Amino acid sequence: MTPSTNQVYPVIWHNDSVSLIDQTRLPNEYTFVEIHRSEDMARAIKTMIVRGAPAIGVAAAYGMYLGAREIKTSDRTEFLQHLDKVAQLLRSTRPTAVNLFWAISRMLKAAYETLGTVEEIKQTLFQTAQAINSEDLQTCQAIGDNGLAVLPNTPEKLTLLTHCNAGALATAGYGTALGVVRSAWREGRLERLFADETRPRLQGAKLTTWECVQEGIPVTLITDNMAAHCMKQGLIHAVVVGADRIAANGDTANKIGTYSVAIAAKAHNIPSFVRCTL
Repeated sequence: MTPSTNQVYPVIWHNDSVSLIDQTRLPNEYTFVEIHRSEDMARAIKTMIVRGAPAIGVAAAYGMYLGAREIKTSDRTEFLQHLDKVAQLLRSTRPTAVNLFWAISRMLKAAYETLGTVEEIKQTLFQTAQAINSEDLQTCQAIGDNGLAVLPNTPEKLTLLTHCNAGALATAGYGTALGVVRSAWREGRLERLFADETRPRLQGAKLTTWECVQEGIPVTLITDNMAAHCMKQGLIHAVVVGADRIAANGDTANKIGTYSVAIAAKAHNIPSFVRCTL
């Protein structure tokens, strides 16, 4: 797998704490929030300082470890009881975020299956959180490279369109749908990205375009209503979007506007690709 050139990492373990890019302040301010406690992590997830399914999962995993550090007991049973309360706190932040529940369950499983002292359990939790972070980054890079392989062969340089933000900010780094864009840019196959604004929270305008600017990827921001027009004018060669969920029959659930983009792509015979952000 080709190494990543990604410059954006929304969740970073640094100096014994977690640094989060404050996504509520983008694109006007590029600032970080330092998280030292599980309660602070819960608040960051709830207020969308960190957002995007995989990124929330990574943040929650570190939140579980931070909560474990705060438990002052050497009794294993008592420790696990308190850890369950930390899990309940984090679960309550985003009830519909499946990655959140998945990461918390994995952390709890690691804790309960670790035979040893409380300190050894805490060390296992830290290692598990780091593994969740690393695995997601590797998955995103693989998505980008494999996604590039199925894009149209012609023209040599493609103009792509994306909706919402399925980029580095929504993951551990690199991104899912935007990971395909990154891989295309890295390999010299991208002419330009058109990014829908994505109403009502404007993730495309505030986040996707910001990511592209950070890495010098040519990007044009358009209103959601312009997607079909750009396709009709022959400006788009392929559409790549993320999805919150994909059912077994292929039905996709994502942000407002994704369906209309897919319908427009089909009407204009433009290849479209959907990647689940799980």
